[in-house]
Amino acid sequence: MITKKVNNVQDAIQGIESGMTIMFGGFGLCGIPENTIAALVKTTISDLTCISNNAGVDDFGLGLLLQKKQIKKMISSYVGENAEFERQMLSGELEVELTPQGTLAERCRAAQAGIPAFFTPAGYGTEVAEGKEAREFNGKMHIMEEAFKADFAIVKAWKGDEAGNLIFKGTARNFNACMAGAGKITIAEVEELVPVGTLDPNQIHIPGIMVQRIFQGEKFEKRIEQRTVRVKN
Repeated sequence: MITKKVNNVQDAIQGIESGMTIMFGGFGLCGIPENTIAALVKTTISDLTCISNNAGVDDFGLGLLLQKKQIKKMISSYVGENAEFERQMLSGELEVELTPQGTLAERCRAAQAGIPAFFTPAGYGTEVAEGKEAREFNGKMHIMEEAFKADFAIVKAWKGDEAGNLIFKGTARNFNACMAGAGKITIAEVEELVPVGTLDPNQIHIPGIMVQRIFQGEKFEKRIEQRTVRVKN
């Protein structure tokens, strides 16, 4: 039986070294790999290039890695709500590559599918297009964007089995789904890890072939997920 299960987050991050390029799933504070980020914060790993839709907030998500100066470069589409990010960027301590959100997702998906590059109209005529090949298709100018090349892709799922099959919950599919399999090694942390054969094949979003390591997280703060109920009279 194929098993991708590792015992804990420390085993999952084995092989991650300073200077590597890492994808982090999640959107805002939704569906981020909290356990893996927390484990990396406890290491001396530095000079990371991080690919993520955003950079968390000051005290949560990738903001924790920024606080420890472990990130050298951020490739993101949205970087608001993080004062430390702003400070490092304006001071020149942090290199930043801003990418249109759809282009960021497609560069992940292209890497996942093994497509080296693609053309998109997004960003043409702006700073985004500087240094990139441009072509006209159907009377509209497009720029060429290359697929990402990441050493690791780290994603978070609601449920997974020991073969690496993943099910995401709600909007946590966001960048997690297109990043799974887009790095040389994909690490998946899940809220619930079940034996192979437990999951309904029709409900699986990402097949295990795209995942190399999977573990069950110990706790998830889920700051974005809040339930409000009406007070009983």
